[in-house]
This record gives sequence, structure tokens and C-alpha cells, in this order.
Amino acid sequence: MANPKVSESDLRREITELHERFPRLSDDDLFLLWFLRAYVTDNEDQAAGSLVGGPGDKSVDAVFLDENARIVFIVQGKYRRKIGAKAEARNDVLSLAQLAESLWGSRRKFAALEQDASPEVQACLSAARERLKKRKYSLRLYYVTLGRCSKELAGEAERFVRGAGGAAQISIITGSDVLRILSDYLDGVAPPVPSLDLEVEAGHGSQVVRRYDRKTGIGTWVFPMTGKAVKDLYTQAGIRLFARNVRGFLGNTDINRSMEETLNTAPEYFWYYNNGITMICDDAEQVGKRGRDILRVANPQVINGQQTTRVLAGVHSNNHRASVLVRVIHVPRKADGDSQHFENLVSSIVKATNWQNMIRASDLMSNDRRQVEIERELRKVGYHYIRKRMTKGEARRATGGHYRFFIKKEELATAVAGCEFDPAILRRGRERLFEEQLYQDVFPNSDPDFYLPRYWLMRAVTYSARGYPERAYAKWLVQNFVWSQLRMLLSSQAKTRRFRQHAERSNGRVIPLTRAINSAFDAALRFFRQNRGTGARAIDVSTFFQRRELHKQFEKFWRKSPNRNRRPFNRHMAKVKKLLAEEQ
Repeated sequence: MANPKVSESDLRREITELHERFPRLSDDDLFLLWFLRAYVTDNEDQAAGSLVGGPGDKSVDAVFLDENARIVFIVQGKYRRKIGAKAEARNDVLSLAQLAESLWGSRRKFAALEQDASPEVQACLSAARERLKKRKYSLRLYYVTLGRCSKELAGEAERFVRGAGGAAQISIITGSDVLRILSDYLDGVAPPVPSLDLEVEAGHGSQVVRRYDRKTGIGTWVFPMTGKAVKDLYTQAGIRLFARNVRGFLGNTDINRSMEETLNTAPEYFWYYNNGITMICDDAEQVGKRGRDILRVANPQVINGQQTTRVLAGVHSNNHRASVLVRVIHVPRKADGDSQHFENLVSSIVKATNWQNMIRASDLMSNDRRQVEIERELRKVGYHYIRKRMTKGEARRATGGHYRFFIKKEELATAVAGCEFDPAILRRGRERLFEEQLYQDVFPNSDPDFYLPRYWLMRAVTYSARGYPERAYAKWLVQNFVWSQLRMLLSSQAKTRRFRQHAERSNGRVIPLTRAINSAFDAALRFFRQNRGTGARAIDVSTFFQRRELHKQFEKFWRKSPNRNRRPFNRHMAKVKKLLAEEQ
């Protein structure tokens, strides 16, 4: 499913949403905050704390010190009214570029920079200089604007920075670039990996094979890397390197164990057994660096080979003796925010190259924009949404244990379908929920208040079915029925959130609801015994609950007077209603 083209209105919406959380910031600062969150750091509070713009800012609107990557980021922002309408002034762009020379230069030059600067800016610049000069950090300057900038001016700024005397780069990010970053941000590729140096393995006749397709504009580089060089990439970039991958790390699978065994016992054969690593990027350039052959790639993403990369990073011995084939693909992207061709091609490459671990329908939807929206919205209410296939242990390690609740997208899909669909659909497998004909109905929005009540009901029904084999077959019928009654009690946002809070405190075991569910299970199994038939034609319990439209037949059974479970069920649901009416 192709994600829609982004526009200025999408950016305005992001800024409006940030304003709800940071009401004291101006639109200019909110634009910078969004950029920092989308392109530099995934920690929103740290991004907000790096803003220093205002009187005496010395062309410095934000200073972010990335202690892990050992990079100083300095940002100057221009929030223009319309994308691409205004050309940036030469003095504004070069003022930022000249910061590099002042920060790396003599004490006298730095003192001139500090003169008339605000105390906040002085403190940030001093901290930046200390890291550049004494700790050997690198410097990245970003001039980000919704306007435009000529190639000549951008080239002049780059020459200023190259002459600064230290490891420094400047990027002029214009309105069309902002739309591309916004598209990546909405797709969950935020913050990206700005660039990486891929070291080509030396010796053995190693060389880079380059192919360029004039018709499509796609460029490809193919070459070998050592396992240690691959490990170093992961150490530098972390899991951001796999943002466009459709899965997370799968952990202790047979294939991953086999790779570990090869590395431990016969690393020289790793090259022959492994399928290699495939990356996409926005640009690539072959350069020399200290006698080494380097491919410098911009905005790289590993779309096939995450398991290989992670295993090489985890096995410390012998990875320097292993080699792996790396393929880097530069896919041109339109400057107007329309990413459909790019996404379709990447999706096709993913399907074609990921054959060692089977690709599922749910995997292919991992990076759908709706999935990213759900992840972000659930994060706001304290849930970590696992939209890529991985173990929950891996997800906990990735988040540092900051969340109490972890929900896989397959669980959320099952919860919605169990409440809204014919129960027979789920009995045929949940992967169908991610196919095009059902996906939009399973994931109609990104509202936590839509998903979480259904999720917690599923948890409660599953708990009540545990240990009772017959109940396991009736589970989806019971969930569908109980939801038809519970949804009437969740008549307001306040009641919906109270239900969620009660479920969170009890880990889904809200006592009156659990008792009502038990009554519904008793009725469902009585319904089965009454309708299964007799003798040789009797239907087995596993087959009975696979029949279509069984929920409609059960509703008729429920309303009949002999149903002795109706009265206790209603009594328990009345207690649920009272619970939801009480103020917390």
C-alpha cells in the first residue's frame, strides 16, 4: 500500500501538534524542534532543550551534542511561509558556514564569535568547542529552510567549512529536502543515519563494481566488506540503520544460530553461505581515506541483511576473518514529497531479496504510515507498539525498559478483528488481516481510545479461556459478543479511558468483566452442545466454531428465555457500568 504524497499542510499539522505539548514555543522554534526530532535525535525533550535561538544567537538556533556518536550539531532555521518561494540570503548561509572556522580556530577568533552573544549561546558554543578541540568530536552544520538556495551558494558554504581545519560538514536543507525528510519521518525513518563510510575489503582482488541505469537513474555499487567493518557500521548507527527494514531482529532463530556457528568455526566460509546485505541510500560517492577504499553513502538504510549485520555485531571473535557481499542502491526520489515510486521499488527489492527468513503479509505493512502513526500515538499514553516482527525481549532492550506495556501489531489486529469481524475470519489465520481487502478495516485510524479497549477485552477473554480447551475454540465468538455489550457502556471518552485505566491496573482482569466473560463462555458452549448434532453427524467443537455468521445465530440463542446465563451476565455488566461511571 503506497503512502500518500506529503505537502506543506502535513508539516503545518506536525507543528500544530507540537504546539500542544510546547505551547510557549513560537512557530519558528517548533519548526526547528520538528527538524531536530525528525533528523537529529529521537528524544523530543532533548531536542527542545537544545533550542537557543533569539537575540544574540550568532546564527545559532540550536546546539545538540550527541555524546554517543561524538558529533556536535548546530542548526540555523528559516520557517518560510511557502516552500521554495524565497531564496536564502548569502550572508545568512555563510554566517553559519563561518562558525566552523571560529569553533576550530584560535582563541581570539572564538572570542570574537562569543562577543555580544547571549549567555545561553555562549555556554552552548563553549561546550561545542571543548568537544571539538579536546574530545575530537566532528561538527555538522545544518541550514534548514522552507525556501531555496542556489547550488553556487551551497558550494561556497561547503568550501568555507572544508577550510575550517577540523572534521566538519555543512548541509543546506531546502524546502524540497524538508518534504523528503517529512515523508521519511511519517514513514518512521526518524531520525535517519545522515551518512556512513563503508570500507571496501582490501586484498583478494577486491574492487567496487559500479552500475548506472540511465533510464531509471538508479545507481548500484557491489563490493565485499569484512565482518568487523559491518559491525563497526552497526556500532556507529545502531538500530536506526534498519528503520526501513520490514522486521526487527529475530533473535535466536535457526538461521541466526547457523550464522553464529559459521563465524565461530569456519569464518572463511561465511562469504559463500551468506546472502549478503542490501542497502538503499540517497547518494553515494567512492572516495579514498587513509589508503582505504571507501563508499560514502548518504541516508543509508539496510533493507535486507539485518540478521546478518546483527549477528556479525554480536559475535566479536572471528568477524574480522569473515567477509560479506554488500550491495548499495541509490534510488532517486522526487523533490515534491511524492514517494510512491521510491516506496514501490523498495518494497519490491525487499520481497525479492529477503528469502532466507520468510516475508509475511504483516511484515510488508510494518512501515505503512498508519502503523507509524499508531506507534507514535500509543507511545503518548505509555505503550510501546511493536510494528516490526521481533521478540518482546528485543523490543524491551531497544526501548531501555521505559514502557510497562508492549503490544505487537499482530495482537492489535487480532483484538480489532475479534471485536468487529465475523469470528470465522480469525479462525482462518491472522495474517489475512494484513491483506489489502481487510487492512483498512482493521486499522481505520491511529486513536489509542479505539484500539486499547478492544485490546484489553481480548486479554481478558484470553485469560478466561486459559486451561479450558473447549473455551479456546469459542474465544472469538465470546469476544465478539462481549464487545457488542461492552461498547454500549463506553459511551464517552472519559468512560473509555476509565476502562483502560482499570484494565491497566489489573493487567486486564477487571473482576466484574471477567465474571461476565465466564458467563458468556458457559452460554457459548451450551450453544455448541445444543447445535452440534448427534450421532455420526455430530460436529466437533473445533469445526463448529469455524462456521460463518455463527455470531448472529448466537445472538438469537442468547435472547431465548431458556438462556440461564443471561441474568448473571447482565448482573456483572451492571457492575462494570457502575465502575465506569465512578470518578477516578
